Amino acid sequence: MSAVPRARPARTGPRVALVRSRFDAFGGAERFVQSAIGALSAQGASLTLVTRKWPGDDGSAVIVNPFFLGSLWRDRGFARAVCEALAKRPFDLVQSHERIACCDVYRAGDGVHAVWLEQRARIQSALGRFVTARSPHHRYLLAAERELFTSPRLKAVICNSEMVRGEIRERFATAGEKLVLIRNAVDCTRFHPGLRDEFREPLRGQLKIPADAPVFAYVGSGFERKGVGAFLCALAAREEPAWGLIAGKDKHAGDYGKLAVKLGIGGRVRFTGAVSDVRPFLAASDAFVLPTLYDPFPNAALEAMACGLPVVTSTTCGAAEIIREGENGFVRDALDVGGLAQCLDRLDPDTARRMGEAARETVLPLTPEAMGREYLALYERLLAGKLG
Repeated sequence: MSAVPRARPARTGPRVALVRSRFDAFGGAERFVQSAIGALSAQGASLTLVTRKWPGDDGSAVIVNPFFLGSLWRDRGFARAVCEALAKRPFDLVQSHERIACCDVYRAGDGVHAVWLEQRARIQSALGRFVTARSPHHRYLLAAERELFTSPRLKAVICNSEMVRGEIRERFATAGEKLVLIRNAVDCTRFHPGLRDEFREPLRGQLKIPADAPVFAYVGSGFERKGVGAFLCALAAREEPAWGLIAGKDKHAGDYGKLAVKLGIGGRVRFTGAVSDVRPFLAASDAFVLPTLYDPFPNAALEAMACGLPVVTSTTCGAAEIIREGENGFVRDALDVGGLAQCLDRLDPDTARRMGEAARETVLPLTPEAMGREYLALYERLLAGKLG
């Protein structure tokens, strides 16, 4: 993972602080932050990252790393320390990717926590729902979220899907003009169908997957939220045998391996763990499956589509908004195992290839450069007092 790109000096561009707490080398949010910094700097904005730590930092980031024990102290302590640090530095705008009230712009990349808890409750036991409702950390996040979305300082909320924009508007009565839709970007020169020529055969050989077998890929950490259980059940219910590739980390990954064995597909599922480069795994696959319980707009889906893979996802995924049924993918309820299995049945190699071509065409306009222009245009409107 490369270091934080040093922002280019800009005589007239806005000085923007970008707040992101944690770095995960395998996280989609971090890939977004790096892409955003590069794209925005190229458009003339001067950006400073405010974070706990960033690999290879060359001094262009502001490090705010207060001591903590536990997730509650971690999040609350970071929010307080960031607000104190920002008060001492001159920025034209503060854009946060964390739930802090001392920002001008909030990117709702994590969606609405209250909605996630409602979706999670669908698969929790009564005891699990009871524990979640009384969790100090969840209660803090809900309170921080409400304080953020009702803050008089907040000028704009960047939503990466219409789904999230609607959730914020309905739950917090946030003014519609403050809710700005800017979708995630994908580098289609880095993610493309030509990767199959380089990676498909070697990786399949390494993982002992037959060269002509249909393979469905999943990429992401947090298996419960992103629907690995439903994926495995749908794969087992598919009429014709197929293989599953699961790239991502989860502390309960072993339990999902046991589920695959119980379903009778243990020999046809490969759990790779976290990977720093997902391209070989996408190149080795025929379609991408993400029956997530809640995901505002996953980068993994965009990357899969750019690689020429059709996407099977859920109604509670922001990426569903760019899926055209039967043309570049399918959308079903996250817990509709039968419906998901039927989608997998329809994805024979020829159909998957045809739909994959349409999937790539769908995401070609979502370039980092276009996203950078949208961000810069938003900053210019905010600085001119035309929004918020």
